[in-house]
Amino acid sequence: MEGAGVDRKKTRKPKAVVVGGSIAGLSCAHALIAAGWDVVVLEKSTGPPSSSLTGAGLGLDPLARRFIQSWLDQPQLFHDSTLPLSVDQNKATDSEKKISWTLTRDDNFNFRAAHWVHLHGLLYRALPSHIVLWGHYFLSFSNSDDKSFVKVTAKVLHTEDTIEIVADLLIAADGSRSKIRQTFLPSIKLRYSGYYAWRGVHDFTEDENSDTIVGIRKAYPELGHCLYFDMAKGTHCVLYELPNKRMNWLWYVNQPEPELKGNSVTIKVSSEMIKQLHEEAEKTWVPELARVMKETKEPFINVIYDSDPLEQLFWDNVVMVGDAAHPTTPHGLRSTNMSILDAAILGKCLEKWGVDNLGLALKEFQSIQLPIVSKQVLHARRIGRIKQGLTLPDRKNFDPTTATTEDCQELQQKNMPFFADIPSLLGST
Repeated sequence: MEGAGVDRKKTRKPKAVVVGGSIAGLSCAHALIAAGWDVVVLEKSTGPPSSSLTGAGLGLDPLARRFIQSWLDQPQLFHDSTLPLSVDQNKATDSEKKISWTLTRDDNFNFRAAHWVHLHGLLYRALPSHIVLWGHYFLSFSNSDDKSFVKVTAKVLHTEDTIEIVADLLIAADGSRSKIRQTFLPSIKLRYSGYYAWRGVHDFTEDENSDTIVGIRKAYPELGHCLYFDMAKGTHCVLYELPNKRMNWLWYVNQPEPELKGNSVTIKVSSEMIKQLHEEAEKTWVPELARVMKETKEPFINVIYDSDPLEQLFWDNVVMVGDAAHPTTPHGLRSTNMSILDAAILGKCLEKWGVDNLGLALKEFQSIQLPIVSKQVLHARRIGRIKQGLTLPDRKNFDPTTATTEDCQELQQKNMPFFADIPSLLGST
């Protein structure tokens, strides 16, 4: 590893340290390598994930897909490991009568469904083997007096050794509870949404013709190419199919903020909590959906947070991306898509301006991305509150049983600000 005494002007190939080896961090590695940078990714996990509780299903928009495929040696692998989400449909369920009806639908949605683990694996395997340093826990950083380089300190968990890496740029991709963001913005706190989400992935590889799967396909006949939002009064759930015979579902439940341990926003649930989940599902949803939830192994709870938009995304030679820059609620399917776009735009700006104009590159990155992510975070927050029947200052609480056509139109994903806009910097990509 490089020491602080290295004369960096002798080596003009710039170097970046990325803290965080999730999808945001790996995307930055790809984008910066494509821009001609050397990259090191520090990740505290000891190795690539083989399963994931905190990230199950993803919906990827056309722009994110374009970049993912540009980073892969075999772009077809992405297409083969995803399913189309060509329809965005919002339904309502009468919990007492156990009947459902369509509120609104968009037949030109053009997303694709991916499993978090599969997408992460594709991105990781497409990187040079030495890029990601597994089992490296970020400790701290310091800027040189002239701001020409940044020194990053990390602990090697396997040996307890401490290492230092000197780089031109530090990229914070360390998630919604970012330690690096805390350094610059200690007063910024995550905002509890008012609800948490039960999540699960039902694996039906053993019996795709079971009564449960036949039933859920009858109740939701467009599974395999439709993103379903199902709303009861004061609650809603999400259902869509993933590749490899898996059904992804989330159920949002209004609750006071639970007490979390450590930095995780995931709650480990007890058998008693799961039993209560099953009982409430039977009361709330049609029997076919309740049965899928009941037969899902190891459901878990994600506590839903976001944060008010930041006023800046970089400080000298430190820049934030992904959930570190814009924690968001999941209702607009923006978290992963924003992370990938962050990486792509950052890479293009660094390539355009070069390391000698790093400040100008980061200013352009911020000028492009900050208006986009700020509006998308606030819109996702609004949609979550509408679908959960929570109070908003400019409208009455949403009730799917009495909602007007105009009310329902607001539920569509295509209302997301910048939904189909391509930043001008990417026009020729």
